[in-house]
Amino acid sequence: MKFVTFQTGSGRQAAGWLQGDDLVIDMHAVSHGFLPKSIQEFLAEHDRYLPSIHAMNPFKEEEQGVYRLSEVKLSAPIPRPVSIRDFYAFEDHVKTARRKRGLDVIPEWYQFPVFYFTNHLAVKGPDEWIEVPPGCEALDYELEIACVIGKEGSDIPASEADAYIFGYCIMNDWSARDLQREEMKVGLGPAKGKDFATSLGPYLVSKQELQPHKTGDRYDLTMKAAVNGKVISKGNLKDIYYSFAQMVERASAGVTLYPGEVIGSGTVGTGCILELGEEVHRYLRPGDEVELTIEGLGSLKNKIAAKSR
Repeated sequence: MKFVTFQTGSGRQAAGWLQGDDLVIDMHAVSHGFLPKSIQEFLAEHDRYLPSIHAMNPFKEEEQGVYRLSEVKLSAPIPRPVSIRDFYAFEDHVKTARRKRGLDVIPEWYQFPVFYFTNHLAVKGPDEWIEVPPGCEALDYELEIACVIGKEGSDIPASEADAYIFGYCIMNDWSARDLQREEMKVGLGPAKGKDFATSLGPYLVSKQELQPHKTGDRYDLTMKAAVNGKVISKGNLKDIYYSFAQMVERASAGVTLYPGEVIGSGTVGTGCILELGEEVHRYLRPGDEVELTIEGLGSLKNKIAAKSR
């Protein structure tokens, strides 16, 4: 299933799922109040709610709580995640990005997956404008996939991690490369170079829907990024060095993960301008449109707005 958060024509925010390619179902409305009003509430007790959803008959367009996709505006499927951890899990990206800075991959990268926390209150959805942060002259996209936690747990071994993952969505970890470059010299990792926007969407796809693409503990999913309609990044999730199961194991070591937490993969190989180089494509400018497409997860578009100040 593809779960969504959306705004109706009146501006009311609702949550539900897609039926087919063109109908959006408001879960709270069609269940007469049994199902919750938000994806976050749904995730917290999805084991209780899913049997009722699966028992519901297909809905017709004229029924209450049923909308055509063209009548609503999709938001990020989880507008306010509990947290966002972003990993650094694709070896090709790590090698190339570090080489661009005259650096080798440090041995520790191969010992355990690493991540940073980004701003879970700066999430953007499909078609939302991305403002260039103050002082930034090198705005970049990052082509990523994220998993969403659906079950509380701590110290989760990789062998059991899949049971704690509810589903997946596209993630764009927007990056102000010039700001990031300067602040990371201090040694604490990215902050103002990353905290202004993270895009998620357009849907939260259940892991069951992606089962046909699964190969071992990974998924065979093509990943692409286009700027102004021109594809400049191509990759595949199956090439990831650390699986999501390994990321969940690392993230949950000594702490509790809760439903609604987001875990990003990091950038796929070739998945950003920093890695490709400005000889392939300049950094982003106001008016540019970035579209990320991942097989089975849809397409996530955003346009770049003028600098905020």
